[in-house]
Amino acid sequence: MKIKSARREFRIGQSSDVHRFEKGRKLVLGGVNIPFEYGLAGHSDADVVYHATAEAIIGALGLGDMGTLFPDTDSKYLNIDSSYFIKKVYETMKQNKYEINNLDLEIHLEKPNLSQYKINMRDNIAILLKTNVENINIKATRGEGLGFIGRQEGIRCEAIVLLKSITDPIIKL
Repeated sequence: MKIKSARREFRIGQSSDVHRFEKGRKLVLGGVNIPFEYGLAGHSDADVVYHATAEAIIGALGLGDMGTLFPDTDSKYLNIDSSYFIKKVYETMKQNKYEINNLDLEIHLEKPNLSQYKINMRDNIAILLKTNVENINIKATRGEGLGFIGRQEGIRCEAIVLLKSITDPIIKL
């Protein structure tokens, strides 16, 4: 019996992204502009939701991290809309013949309250990744006054993604 080119049916990736608050910048999370007195500091638009999502997919594909593929030393990414990263990662995922099985995101911040924005974030991500909204889950949690989250110094987002193969494994007997 000879097994040739057996393809992994599922691949999992995890990521976390953190940005500090900064005056004079827009707060963009999951592609949604959120009215708030601070935005997030970063080379791009600093959208921690899109960054964690993109990097989780990059990790699932075994391609390193955001800094490897999109270095913050490259001026072409200065102030760029982070949907660019999602689009590029989606193209790579499709070229490798994978699609989103499910994506779970957890946003850590003290303020602002995201309850009215999570559905729009979920819709944006589903559109960019060309998947059903049911495959995307977004949670938000507070720091309860503890650590840099509780002191309102920044925002952290954690993402975990499960990719599934869109081709059947090739098994020859």
